[in-house]
Amino acid sequence: MSRPETHRLTLDLTTDELLSTTRAVRRRLDVTRPVPREVLLDCTRLAQQAPNGRNRQRWDFVFVTDPAQRRALADLWRRGLVDPTAPQHHDGPARHAFTAQSGWQAIADSLNHLFDILDQVPVLMVPCIQVGSRAELDDPATQAGTWGSVLPAVWSFMLAARSRGLGTVWTTPHLNYERQAATLLGLPYETTVQCALIPVAWTIGTQFRPARRVPVTEVVHWDRW
Repeated sequence: MSRPETHRLTLDLTTDELLSTTRAVRRRLDVTRPVPREVLLDCTRLAQQAPNGRNRQRWDFVFVTDPAQRRALADLWRRGLVDPTAPQHHDGPARHAFTAQSGWQAIADSLNHLFDILDQVPVLMVPCIQVGSRAELDDPATQAGTWGSVLPAVWSFMLAARSRGLGTVWTTPHLNYERQAATLLGLPYETTVQCALIPVAWTIGTQFRPARRVPVTEVVHWDRW
């Protein structure tokens, strides 16, 4: 009797465990193991079931696996991190005080690690949303509907990846040079908006714990703020 293909196996996680242990993975990405295309297709099939605005189904995933393409895209990501084209606003409200013991410095260190290895990650996924024009991003209500038509699919992909032993992390620095990335990937810039760059790789170990968060009573409001 032949053994089942490893990419068909899933981790033994309950729904609650899956939702509470799907982490932003940077340091524990295994850059030595290729990710079979069929695994990516399996995760995408699940992502297709996510709800989207008016059922227009106008998102696409671009999987970058060619080494030269990965290097070029990683270079744009690094450039966006060290030389952004617009002011970076990170001074708004935050709950870091509660999570300080979880190691904010560790998060920064993991970002530095990703900086070093990004071009070696076997798959870089760029989720995109098709628009009539980029003017859709100017109106808050339309913009919310636009992002709401792709983000559920991306999160479903990330959950499906986690259930198969893969790690992912949502990153955005390359969007500082989105037009250049569009040229690299052959995307029509005016009508296809890139949302993120998501490294995808097998994780080093499969055990992840829930993260520290503030008590739920601090984020829930009833009837009024």
